[in-house]
Amino acid sequence: MVARTAEQHVVLPVAEARWLSQTFVHWSYEPWIVQDLLPPGLTVDTYEDAAWVGFTPFVMSALRPGGLPPPRWSFPETNLRTYVRRPDGLDGLWFLSLDVGTAVMLAARAIGAPYHLGALTVHMEDGLVRYAGVRRGGFPSYGLTVRPGAPVAPCARDIWLTSRWRAFTRTGRVLWQTPVDHEPWPLYGADMVDLRQTLTAAAGLPAPSGPLVLHYSPRVREVRFAPPRPLRDR
Repeated sequence: MVARTAEQHVVLPVAEARWLSQTFVHWSYEPWIVQDLLPPGLTVDTYEDAAWVGFTPFVMSALRPGGLPPPRWSFPETNLRTYVRRPDGLDGLWFLSLDVGTAVMLAARAIGAPYHLGALTVHMEDGLVRYAGVRRGGFPSYGLTVRPGAPVAPCARDIWLTSRWRAFTRTGRVLWQTPVDHEPWPLYGADMVDLRQTLTAAAGLPAPSGPLVLHYSPRVREVRFAPPRPLRDR
């Protein structure tokens, strides 16, 4: 079962950060559609017989090597992700794409993280949070505006959609896991004001259909990343 708190405490992080102003937009898909986009060694995870794809823009803040004081530097990032398991039951995230506004994150391509440079913005005004981005080259792009609401007590589905404690990436035949540790997400309700995006199309997914699931979180502090570790193929 997916837990609201981290499975393991990261004692010696390779990097630390804060995540700010994060919105979670989730759509359900037929599992076979998402499975076709996964590498060998990973199986799509499902909730109530559906696969889920999350569009999650946020601000990465205070990113630094583990143990150093936080800088004042921050930048936007936007993830398109899904949820997966290994044959041994280990669960985590698989990123279909990662768009970012700074070249420093491109170093993670060494372990297969699909980072792309783009022009990304996050603005807060009049009770609204506005996200916009376009990948270098002009495609894909997105625009999202939400109005955060009141705090919510997360139900089982909310926890399943937002609480994952490792990311998987792949280079050649090597599957990597990167564990992460942070406080539980403080989740808020939100109203959708505007959404336009072509990230799902660029990832090879059909256009989302049916109702979406929307959450907002103002921040998590003290995000700790463990060093990436290779996993044996199963």
